[in-house]
Amino acid sequence: MNLLLASASPRRAELLRSAGLTFEVCSADIDESSLPDEAPEDLVSRLSRLKADAVFQAHPRSMILAADTIVVWDGEVFGKPESKEQALHMLGCLSGDSHEVMTGFTIWHPDSQPVTQLVTTVVTFRKLSATEVQDYIATGEPMDKAGAYGIQAGAAHMVERIEGSYTNVVGLPLAEVIPLLAAVL
Repeated sequence: MNLLLASASPRRAELLRSAGLTFEVCSADIDESSLPDEAPEDLVSRLSRLKADAVFQAHPRSMILAADTIVVWDGEVFGKPESKEQALHMLGCLSGDSHEVMTGFTIWHPDSQPVTQLVTTVVTFRKLSATEVQDYIATGEPMDKAGAYGIQAGAAHMVERIEGSYTNVVGLPLAEVIPLLAAVL
């Protein structure tokens, strides 16, 4: 069966390839705004379902995998920063503190109802100097990553510890995704 990844994230695609899966990328263009008073875990789960649904409508005979990842610090949701100032704010908040990385993912098989799961990982940053933050932002790397950092690249040295799935922090919790895909592929 044809597997479609409903995501333009190069990190998700790389994770799936590293797991030996063959798939095509078919990203979904949806409104990713949160609803009033929507809890972070509800937001990422809802967005993954919306992405899966959008791609499923165009490809109803394919298996769909969709995901959405956010960073949550002190109740504040950090998506991808829209400016260097926003990246500076996010990294300043994360410095010397713990936060949660939440990924909601949905798997939709053409012969069954979609399955949505949520995976949360706690990440603790060491205290960062203002120069470190500015230098990291200057690389441009924070601008396309939830929470303004990529643990798998230039921000690896900022992370003091993680509790939970490393691949979840990268963008797709493989330990949870792969068994579900294997059961239906």
